[in-house]
Amino acid sequence: MLLGFLIDCVLGDPAGLPHPVVLIGKAISFFEKKYRKLFPATEAGERRAGLCMNLTVLLLTAAVSSLLVFVSKAISPWLCFAVCTVMSWQIFAAKCLADEAKKVLKALKEEGLEAGRKQVGMLVGRDTQDLSEEQVVKAAVETVAENTSDGVIAPMLWMLIGGPIGGFVYKAVNTMDSMVGYKNDRYINFGRFSAKLDDVFNYIPSRVSAVAMIAAAYLMSGADGPNAARVWRRDRRNHSSPNSAQTESVCAGALRVQLGGNAYYFGKLYEKPTMGDPDRSIEGEDICRACRLMYITSIICLAAFEIIGMLLTI
Repeated sequence: MLLGFLIDCVLGDPAGLPHPVVLIGKAISFFEKKYRKLFPATEAGERRAGLCMNLTVLLLTAAVSSLLVFVSKAISPWLCFAVCTVMSWQIFAAKCLADEAKKVLKALKEEGLEAGRKQVGMLVGRDTQDLSEEQVVKAAVETVAENTSDGVIAPMLWMLIGGPIGGFVYKAVNTMDSMVGYKNDRYINFGRFSAKLDDVFNYIPSRVSAVAMIAAAYLMSGADGPNAARVWRRDRRNHSSPNSAQTESVCAGALRVQLGGNAYYFGKLYEKPTMGDPDRSIEGEDICRACRLMYITSIICLAAFEIIGMLLTI
């Protein structure tokens, strides 16, 4: 896990290199089509189809990742170590998250608002065509804050529990939620189980991430640790998801900005509460600050989890 994280920090997700999450995404699309045909297009039928899709993808992911680990171990413990290290690297998304968020800032600075809207549209599910520059930056900061848990800390915790097999099972759960866990006409029923399962898998990791991020806010230059803790205690439930506001509220308090608020999804306005206080206007550099906060939070959790892992082996 340690080596996988370090490799991710250096290499990220190199362009052109096949990624297992892409294969998981293709499997989700394939089985969605198959199970939609097998079950009637009713509320109950779509929910059963979604449940079957989840179970199939989870079993397939667990089987393939287990096969890689156990076959490599049967050949050589060193080969198994190498395979698990590569698998761990591909489970993490810290550098990719930071790079994609910083592309939004670069687009805004070099090409203007329209380019920034298009770039942030690759990161978020909300409608972006009418966002102001401040809203574009806010969306990018929220993405970094939320995915500090989803993309780094949660995979780390599930790897502590189940090694790279546990990490990939988590990635499958998270990928299914990101692809089908929407409350629109197409997925309100089919994606219901995916969304609920993701909530369960992220319940503890999101709270661990929030506590670690508060600690990171105390350590990071320019961040406000006491305010991060205060806003978290007040606003950590200000989201329809039981998990998303955990780290978003901490980030808002640490940077002394306001996140959240109303947003459009598929042309429909969703009224959402805010997190944090508008002590100052959010600015482009807050994207970089959120990324630094993400890395410090990740290092804190990595150190803690490695110590726990070593104690468990004694």
